[in-house]
Amino acid sequence: MRQQAVVGRAGAEAYLRWAELPGEGEGVRVFLHGLGASATFDCSEAAAHPALRATGHRSLLVDLLGFGWSDRPADFGYTLEEHADTVAAVLDADGIRGAELVGHSMGGAVALALAARRPELVGALVLAEANLRPGGGAWSRKIVAWPEEEFATRGMAEFTAGESDPGYLATLRAADPLAVHRSAVGLVRGISPGLGQVFVEYDGPKAFLVGELSRPYPEEGDAVEAGAHILTVPAAGHPMPVENPDGFARAVAEASARATAAV
Repeated sequence: MRQQAVVGRAGAEAYLRWAELPGEGEGVRVFLHGLGASATFDCSEAAAHPALRATGHRSLLVDLLGFGWSDRPADFGYTLEEHADTVAAVLDADGIRGAELVGHSMGGAVALALAARRPELVGALVLAEANLRPGGGAWSRKIVAWPEEEFATRGMAEFTAGESDPGYLATLRAADPLAVHRSAVGLVRGISPGLGQVFVEYDGPKAFLVGELSRPYPEEGDAVEAGAHILTVPAAGHPMPVENPDGFARAVAEASARATAAV
């Protein structure tokens, strides 16, 4: 497990942590997780899959602040832009440019924010059912309906009690309630320009992954209009990295091969 110090709003240090899988090539692949999730948990099996190891990329499985193994600073805003800046700090510290970003759900929105703010850090976008439209998704809209303090004291417990997926329940319990609420607010607010517009204007290789069980998936059409290559993860819905890590890994590997061929 590696870590990088980042600075909160009040200037206090917090540590963002990630797991790293070595690769034989020079490429770097960065996995970014969804709301209430953890890349070190959700993406570890897929990242270690032979189809992805064969690409030669070094893989970084990043737990965003407030989630997984990373610190949970109370003075952090947890907006999409602030999450993106912490990922940028990791890449800057390692001298990484042109990384392949694999963003699932909220992680895809963070990847788009990073592409808008620091385009030199992003060499390809692989978004798995990422937020492309303003207003967030059904999950984030339910969260922001709670006032922040009330969600932290009561709402988080209700959401956790209502979750039946054991894997997601594990990462949700590890997540900080303030981070969950503020990140949901960030998803609903979006960025300027909009997430979908950033995806349209991004001129590097881009792919959009859709779970077979998620269809019809409204934002798939948005991804098509943005010029993204659409890939299906079979036998999976929205939590595709966990439901079908083999299919998820193979879809990411295909997107990566297309990105390499396009360079």
